[in-house]
Amino acid sequence: MSVKLYIKFMVSLRCKMMVKEELSKLGINYVVLDLGMVEVLEDITVEQRAELKRNLLKSGLELLDDKRSILIERIKNVITEMIHHTDELPKVNYSDYISEKLDYDYTYLANTFSEVKGITIQQFIIINKIERAKELLIYDELSLTEISYKLHYSSVAHLSNQFKKITGLTPTFYKELKDKRKLNLEDV
Repeated sequence: MSVKLYIKFMVSLRCKMMVKEELSKLGINYVVLDLGMVEVLEDITVEQRAELKRNLLKSGLELLDDKRSILIERIKNVITEMIHHTDELPKVNYSDYISEKLDYDYTYLANTFSEVKGITIQQFIIINKIERAKELLIYDELSLTEISYKLHYSSVAHLSNQFKKITGLTPTFYKELKDKRKLNLEDV
């Protein structure tokens, strides 16, 4: 029988490596290691769980116990994966995608998320899409039109308006700031 453990702040490859290392130190075998979740092969002891929790905290990761916290992390991980770690965003509505991935009614997920986080899932998605747009602007490989298409915005204007609302800057100004910082660093 396998057991799923949920880990808060586990959002990168580096985090996955740290979790792998901690599991190995404790002699815990796993079958799946994903962003925010690890599936272990056998029940772990109370002592192993406590030690894992302590060791993960030292690395800034948190082993979750509370069911609502676990669900919130799962929602956040699905959104992060969807926006930051896949090349194509889903063609279906985000609500359908999230609901299907987590096997819960979307209204329940949305209400729980809002209660706990104080923002809606939609707001969280927008914040993540703008963060992704910032990354893509910095990499300088795509035009603003290509970025808006990649992130499923209806137009460049829609992306620009949301970008300005979240960051206080236009995408073009943000990109210019990055270019100026790069020039200043080259002068040092």
